[in-house]
Amino acid sequence: MRALHFDGSAARVVDAPVPEPDLDCALVRVSVAGVCNTDLELVRGYMGFRGILGHEFAGSIAGGPEDWRGQRVVGEINFACESCPTCAEGLKRHCPSRRVMGILDADGAFAEYVSVPVSNLHPIPDAVPDDVAVFAEPLAAAFEILEQVHVAPGQDCLVLGDGKLGLLAAQVLQLAGARVVVVGKHAHKLDVLRKRDIQTVLLRDWRPARTSLVVEATGTARGFEAAVAATRPRGTLVLKSTVAERPAVDLSPLVIDEIRVVGSRCGPFPPALRALETGSVDVRSLVCDRFPLAEAPRALERAGEPGALKVLLETA
Repeated sequence: MRALHFDGSAARVVDAPVPEPDLDCALVRVSVAGVCNTDLELVRGYMGFRGILGHEFAGSIAGGPEDWRGQRVVGEINFACESCPTCAEGLKRHCPSRRVMGILDADGAFAEYVSVPVSNLHPIPDAVPDDVAVFAEPLAAAFEILEQVHVAPGQDCLVLGDGKLGLLAAQVLQLAGARVVVVGKHAHKLDVLRKRDIQTVLLRDWRPARTSLVVEATGTARGFEAAVAATRPRGTLVLKSTVAERPAVDLSPLVIDEIRVVGSRCGPFPPALRALETGSVDVRSLVCDRFPLAEAPRALERAGEPGALKVLLETA
């Protein structure tokens, strides 16, 4: 099969063996995959990953349990051991021995096939096409904010960053009844939110006003400092960015202002799939380009260009 493999220095399309799923796994024929900012950070050295990249996908079951055959699916990316105390507490996404698709000790979905534990799979609703369903994983990450933080109707929320995750988080917060302001660098990205009556501000025009809930989704190491400065005393700061760079961080403002910091990563798929089915979150406007799997290195380059939104890889 064709796959985009990262060897620590370059990402290349290679011929790779089709995965042989374990007994508790299914073989997924990938139809479409999405390039995430995390993928771009991985090729810059984040996590020291080596292997097949990609963790956002939609596809159909080609091998494994008979009752799943042919089912269109998306999948959660954390492969837990299912037997440790952490898993027993229902925290399988934090299993200390977990593997993470395309990120940590597990090959990913920038390939014609990927092996995924059956317990991680979610059927795609019939009305949701694959190029929409592929947003289930990042949209679930946006819904994780609501799992971790109580958002009151009318609460003021600030989202820093107009990348894919920032645009999704803003829409999810709006669904929860928050009054959302999004700060970003790109007018064409912010237009996606303006069309949904979400207030936006270009970074160059932003005059920070301290807010009770701030979501940092800049995808940069420097976003943390700006997010701390924008969080009011005893407010909550939700961190969404994962970056390879490790800058010096001044923690004293967190102590002085008693700011609650919440790390936020993967999230629940059911509300994400419901939102995609009902159309309550706009994801089609986030797609800026599509490439066949054979041109996957070019897709990474395109995704890394200033102002780019979601780039999709199509294997069919």
